[in-house]
Amino acid sequence: MSIGGAARVAATIEADRYRKRFGTISEALRVRPRLLAAALVAFVLAWPVAAPMAASGPWMSGEIVRARLLTAADTAGSDKEVRAGLQVAMGDGWDTYWRSPGDAGTPPAVDWTGSVNVASVDWRWPAPTRFTLFGLETFGYFDKVVFPLTIVSERPGEPVALRGRLDILVCSTVCVPKSLELSLDLPAGAAAVDPEAANLIARYEARVPDDGSRSGLAVDGVAALPGNPAALEVRISSRQPLSAPDVIVESGRWTFGRPEFSFSADRGTATALLPVTSGPDVVSMPGSDVTVTLLDGQRASETRGTVAAGATRAGWGSLLPFLGVALLGGLVLNLMPCVLPVLSLKLMAALRHRGQARRQIRLGFLATAAGVVASMLALGGALAVLKAAGLAVGWGMQFQQPVFLVAMAAALAVFAASLAGLFEIPLPSRLATAMGRAGGDGLAGSFAAGAFTTVLATPCSAPFVGTAVGFALARGPAEILAIFGALGVGLAAPHLLGAAFPGVVRLLPRPGWWMIALRCVLAIALTGTAAWLLTVLAAQTSWLAAGAVAAALVVLTGALALRPRIGSPAAAVVVVLALLGAGTAPAVLRAAPPNAAATAWAPFDEAALRRFVAEGKVVFVDVTADWCANCKVNDALVLERPEVAAALAEPGVVAMRADWTRPDVRISDYLANNDRFGIPFNAVYGPGAPRGIVLSEVLSREAVLDALRRARGADLAPVR
Repeated sequence: MSIGGAARVAATIEADRYRKRFGTISEALRVRPRLLAAALVAFVLAWPVAAPMAASGPWMSGEIVRARLLTAADTAGSDKEVRAGLQVAMGDGWDTYWRSPGDAGTPPAVDWTGSVNVASVDWRWPAPTRFTLFGLETFGYFDKVVFPLTIVSERPGEPVALRGRLDILVCSTVCVPKSLELSLDLPAGAAAVDPEAANLIARYEARVPDDGSRSGLAVDGVAALPGNPAALEVRISSRQPLSAPDVIVESGRWTFGRPEFSFSADRGTATALLPVTSGPDVVSMPGSDVTVTLLDGQRASETRGTVAAGATRAGWGSLLPFLGVALLGGLVLNLMPCVLPVLSLKLMAALRHRGQARRQIRLGFLATAAGVVASMLALGGALAVLKAAGLAVGWGMQFQQPVFLVAMAAALAVFAASLAGLFEIPLPSRLATAMGRAGGDGLAGSFAAGAFTTVLATPCSAPFVGTAVGFALARGPAEILAIFGALGVGLAAPHLLGAAFPGVVRLLPRPGWWMIALRCVLAIALTGTAAWLLTVLAAQTSWLAAGAVAAALVVLTGALALRPRIGSPAAAVVVVLALLGAGTAPAVLRAAPPNAAATAWAPFDEAALRRFVAEGKVVFVDVTADWCANCKVNDALVLERPEVAAALAEPGVVAMRADWTRPDVRISDYLANNDRFGIPFNAVYGPGAPRGIVLSEVLSREAVLDALRRARGADLAPVR
């Protein structure tokens, strides 16, 4: 029999056997329904059952980045806390930032408003990766990351609805900010765990820095090391040999560069030196709180501690170059706009010396130089005391005080009236002798003229002055006094030159009518300086207050001029009343501060500055004040010129002005963070210069336009 025939026979035999047992198929469907139903149930129960899926929200996409919320369980369960994660996936080559992004960038943030049955959401940060690009140090995550979350419910056992708006900055060759709406719904019921999702969240939880108990990484000490450059010393230890460690230090006031390591022989301990890249003086760092994150391969730990004082890294040898800078800065200060009005005092002093003996000429010039240096040292000492008391200090900050402006305007008015010949006060019998007469004969008058020169010079921050003062105020009292002494010597250089060569006075013309005319011209110059101070006072208080002070000063000078007629006692009473009226007017007639937003300049906001740069915009910062003559010169000659003004008004450029006419701790801190303590100060930020390009105190059109171009990234790829 063939194989096919045998098969047919076998099939017939099997069919007969089935019919004998069940009948036909149709009969089986009629008489055996319970049997078939049971078989169907058994079939279904025997089919492999899939594990319960973890609850997750939908992926929300933003072209180069997408994100979603997920949990390891499909329901809220009965526990108060639910383990969850924020999963972020970026395009190839893109990254986002850690909680402390470093020199640029901004960390992701979620607003959980709109969530239901959610008391709080605890966000944890896996250990980041350090990115170094164009000298900038940033920290973040490449390609993908899961941020572990702990959802704390208000009512355990009830459904949870998590809603959030994720604001995230992702960067490659450019940086793009994105906002994504996230959602996750967890129904009530017993929770079943999904091993795959739980494992994904657990992997990133393991990368969150611990306290050192699991990782074996510990911080043994943190110390500030003053010097040039200053640094932070971090001593670390490890249960396992260190392979490729890294140290990230977070501080509210300082930033730090890439660490340099020195290891022990067994690599069980190491010392990391992190250069201080920005912030106020390092001398004030001891006692401040920092957070130190240690990384070594897959291990990470986090320690919060207090900075101790360390040994100075450099001695007085590092001070010598800055003494030279200060000397040069004081010399240049003689040519600054705010010092030019007091040239009348210097010129009158030189004219006064004509015809005197060489010894008298030399002593007169030396007395004036001594007044300059002594007053500069007094200013440095006062700043050192204020700094030691923890107060904000800066060059020219006294011009922020209305009482000081009134005093200076009064002194200038007296000088001007004396030069104009309205009155003469003999020297040295009275206190007004030293400050009241520009043409006094004694050494006290020369000394007072030198001191007054210094006082009026302080609103200016000439080239080199800002560098020298910034270095000084970042050091201790001895360095401050040394730098300010060198500034005084530079400012007094013309007088020292006259003392060295007294014969030059003989080159001046002989006295005559021309001197009377010159005295009147110089009196007008000093009057103009007093009027300028009153405009500064008006900006700080009100024009009504400035007018009241001007009226009081007219009364004061009138009383001094009429003293021979009304008598000295009556004149003294009028002078005292005029000074009291001038001193109280700014406090009584103060007006509301002007609204900076009403101008073409955006108000200064350092947080907004960083946000604009993260968005790829260019920000030009101008720190100015109404009492800063150099600032007004920069405005008139550079910033208000059509070409520069047009560049600042271009799309993608933000012109931001910080008005320091009144005391403002935000501006003081910003200047200190840039190692500057005086103005004018201008800097340009952008994708090509996240740290900023600091411009010279004396602006030029070419320098501003070039900085705007470089900050835009015209010369290099935009940086993160």
